[in-house]
Amino acid sequence: MNNQSNATIALRLAVLAALALASTATAVDLTKLPAASTQPDVTYAKDIKPLFEASCIRCHGAERPKANLRLDSLEGVLKGSKDGIVVKAGNSEKSDLVIAVAQLDPETAMPPKPRAGRRGGPGGQRGPGGPGGPGGPAGMQGTNGPAGGPGQRNQGPPPKPLTPEQVGLVRAWIDQGAK
Repeated sequence: MNNQSNATIALRLAVLAALALASTATAVDLTKLPAASTQPDVTYAKDIKPLFEASCIRCHGAERPKANLRLDSLEGVLKGSKDGIVVKAGNSEKSDLVIAVAQLDPETAMPPKPRAGRRGGPGGQRGPGGPGGPGGPAGMQGTNGPAGGPGQRNQGPPPKPLTPEQVGLVRAWIDQGAK
C-alpha cells in the first residue's frame, strides 16, 4: 500500500469513529430505566389510565393532543403520535413512551423539564408562543405549554413526572402486551 491509500483508510476510520462517538452520545442509557413492576395482569384501564390522567392527559387528551399523541384511551396510545408508534407491545425498553416518561433523554422527557431562562414557550420571549414570536400574541402557548388556548394558561400546577414505581408499572403493562 502507498501513503495515499493509508491516508484514505485512516481518514475513513476517523470519520467512522467520530460517527460512532456521536451516536453513542445521543443514545439513551437504558440501565437507568426503573425495573418493570412484578404486578401481574396490568391493564390500561385499571392501572395505566389513572397515571396518565394525573400527569399526561392535560397535553395528550382529546383537545389539541400534542404531537397528535392521545393517551386518554388505549386505542390512542397504541396508535402513536405524528412521529409513529410509541409503544412496542412486549418490549418496554424499545418503547418511546417509556423513555419519555422515565425522563432519560432531556429532549423527549415527559412532562418536559422547564428550561432555565426561557419564558413564553420554547424560544424565549421571541420564540414560538412568546410575545412577538411565531404563535401569536402574548399568552399563546408554545409546544411545551399546557394544551389549550390563552384562556387556559393557568390550569393548576404543572404535571408531575411519573415516579420510578409508576414507570415500572408502565413497563410491566407494555411487557405484558399493552392490553
